[in-house]
Amino acid sequence: MTNKLNFLKQVLFVSVFLIVTNLSVADSGYELWMNYKPVKEDTLKSHYAAYCSEIVLSKNKYSDAIKNELDRSLKFMLSQKANYTGKISRSGIEIKTGAGYGISKQELEDLTGEGYKIRQVEDKGRKWIVIMSSSDEGLLYGTFHLIRLMQCGQKLDGIDISESPKIKNRMLNHWDNLDGYIERGYGGGSLWNWSELPEKISDRYIDYARANASIGINGTVIHNVNADPRVLRKDYLEKVAALANVFRKYNIKMYLSVNFGAPLKPSATPDVFKRWGGVGNLDTADPLDPAVIDWWKRKVDEIYSLIPDFGGFLVKANCEGMPGPQTYGRTHVDGANMLAKALKPHNGIVMWRTFVYDDFLSADPDRAKRPYKEFVPLDNLFDENVVLQVKNGPLDFQPREPVLPLFGAMKRTSVVPELQITQEYLGHSNFLVYLFPMWKDFFDFDTYCKGPGSTVGKLTEGKLYPYRYSAIAGVANTGGDTNWTGHHFAQANWYAFGRLAWNHTLEIDPVTEEWIKMTWNCDARTMNVIKKIMYPTWESCVASTTPYAIGMTCDRAHYGPAFQQRSNNSYDGWTVNETGLGTNRTTSGTDFVSQYFPPNRDMYNNINTCPEKVLLYFHFVPWNHKMRSGKTFQEELFEGLYKGMDQVQRNTLLWTALRGSVDRQRHEEVMKRLKIEKIDAEVYYNDAYTFFSKYTGAKSNEP
Repeated sequence: MTNKLNFLKQVLFVSVFLIVTNLSVADSGYELWMNYKPVKEDTLKSHYAAYCSEIVLSKNKYSDAIKNELDRSLKFMLSQKANYTGKISRSGIEIKTGAGYGISKQELEDLTGEGYKIRQVEDKGRKWIVIMSSSDEGLLYGTFHLIRLMQCGQKLDGIDISESPKIKNRMLNHWDNLDGYIERGYGGGSLWNWSELPEKISDRYIDYARANASIGINGTVIHNVNADPRVLRKDYLEKVAALANVFRKYNIKMYLSVNFGAPLKPSATPDVFKRWGGVGNLDTADPLDPAVIDWWKRKVDEIYSLIPDFGGFLVKANCEGMPGPQTYGRTHVDGANMLAKALKPHNGIVMWRTFVYDDFLSADPDRAKRPYKEFVPLDNLFDENVVLQVKNGPLDFQPREPVLPLFGAMKRTSVVPELQITQEYLGHSNFLVYLFPMWKDFFDFDTYCKGPGSTVGKLTEGKLYPYRYSAIAGVANTGGDTNWTGHHFAQANWYAFGRLAWNHTLEIDPVTEEWIKMTWNCDARTMNVIKKIMYPTWESCVASTTPYAIGMTCDRAHYGPAFQQRSNNSYDGWTVNETGLGTNRTTSGTDFVSQYFPPNRDMYNNINTCPEKVLLYFHFVPWNHKMRSGKTFQEELFEGLYKGMDQVQRNTLLWTALRGSVDRQRHEEVMKRLKIEKIDAEVYYNDAYTFFSKYTGAKSNEP
């Protein structure tokens, strides 16, 4: 019996060794969700191979990109070389514009320009997959969709898919500086090697474009909103044009952040920008000055001579030291419209950020009220090619905030939501925090601007008001690290943003499962464990770092805890004392609640009806306030503070259980990040507990 047990132990050891060895092939994470792993199941592999035996690819603007992706995916997934032909003899894939196979021209046009259909068709014993669209762009996105189905192990027989983006312009905003540093970047240095451009084009630029096209991103702003004027010099514009030439092949349009003070000569540049110097020869950047107007017109003409399909400008003005029209006693309308007029002959747009809170602080001490107060009175004054880029919350990309009431209040000016993919206030790339639930809450929020059902998602689409442009922007989390985002799981936020930008009505399960299958593997156990890891992370992070949307609890680096420094600051902070905790933004306080439409206004104004997830944003809450759980506010707050530590401990155990189920390199790298998160979550918890216990009399920091 003993010998038999020893033998079984040896067999078990060898089996585990073989499994681990098989899965320990180095995988750096560079391929992102385009990680075209071999299809292991023989029946499924034969199924795909049959459909991919012949490919008819009609000539279009993106033929090279489509062919490149098909070649890659078939090589690695099926060990098969793509066979391009003029006609399918038995089975295959056909990629074409125009109607046919029971699909009318009107059906394709109803899908909008970038929409597509994927359908399995049969004729005279032949069976094949057809990707059809009224546009070349639709063929590009349809091809990526078909590859995604194969990566996820879906059978192709009988498929009939219609897809169309709900938002027309889907952009990433990069906060990359010309010196290679990324502001709020946690995945390495800048993607753009300015010293080598325009001569040398890195493969990484192509792979960046591939990744974005695969999830429907069709625009990029490659330069920080705290814009260096030098990006508008001709030598830099030639470098930008070289990148635009790469991105264009994947239907990604180039935009630039610009410094409003760019026309100034160096001696006239505001002090904060003297380290950069001006790129113009003027003594003023006054938007009503004829010389300034002419400078911008000539500069825009120069840009379009280099980049004929240039998208336009993103502008951060009169905020955090950036110059703007208010520097010269002018309005946001004066500044935005001046640039819009220069861009309009080229069909360019101005994306004017509403994140403004410098100067004029005496006008209203509650920073949350500033965007609404500054922009709603200007609603009918902006030119038609001006869009307002609006952060999702009133303060500054906090882990949880109520939706900024500017959404729904602007009826005549296109509004572009700005979400943050990079984890500025969410533990940087050391913390595993999945942001899909946060963004889903945002899109589903009902503004009531035109009665029930007036969600932010519908506003962004342009369904509620006659917005000329529908667009969305995400502040990117990419960098020069091999895996692009620092933390392997941060890739999921890039992916989720793209999928929600394409269709904000998507639910968490299908999107997350796609990412897991494509990034890691299709094993059911791996899927279930990783979902258990990802889904609770946002809520647990909020509960332990910014409970009940209290906001602004971190240090100057926006990473570690700073409760003492942030407390009792009426401008962007909150109040704490022996009585309670929070911010009074009700009608008896700063009256921020009155910027919302009813019934949201009344709901937020009443401590008993205010959603508890944002309770401290609107109310100063007594420690003994009875929560819906039946516990006191103090009890529930302290329980929540422990959730961050508890979550990372759970995730560490879950991830440990996947050793051998995912490749060794990425498993170890994720584990290292979890260890950092565990240490820093403990710091946050101890700091918060120590701080709040001074006011509540709590005696122990044990949960």
